[in-house]
Amino acid sequence: MMNFSQGDIIKISNLKDAMLVVSKNEFIKKTGVFHVCPLLENYAEGPLHIKVRGVKDTSGTAICEQLKLIDPSARSCKRIDRVPYHMIMNVSDAIQGIFEYD
Repeated sequence: MMNFSQGDIIKISNLKDAMLVVSKNEFIKKTGVFHVCPLLENYAEGPLHIKVRGVKDTSGTAICEQLKLIDPSARSCKRIDRVPYHMIMNVSDAIQGIFEYD
């Protein structure tokens, strides 16, 4: 099984859009699963829609409110790119904002 990390951009079999791995690395190591956000092309930026670009130029808008839990042992996943640290920080901040107290 491939090791995935926070900030990886992956393709999952039978899904059209790329996904951004957003779970902390420690969570991935302990559980073997991870959370992703879909990366959509030509999608307007907003508070929960964060533009990202990978080091290999894969780009899109992370749709932070559409978190999904992926078990890579049950789905065929392939890493295609990786986003820089400052971009995953922006996405993580947006996701954290969903769960803050009012």
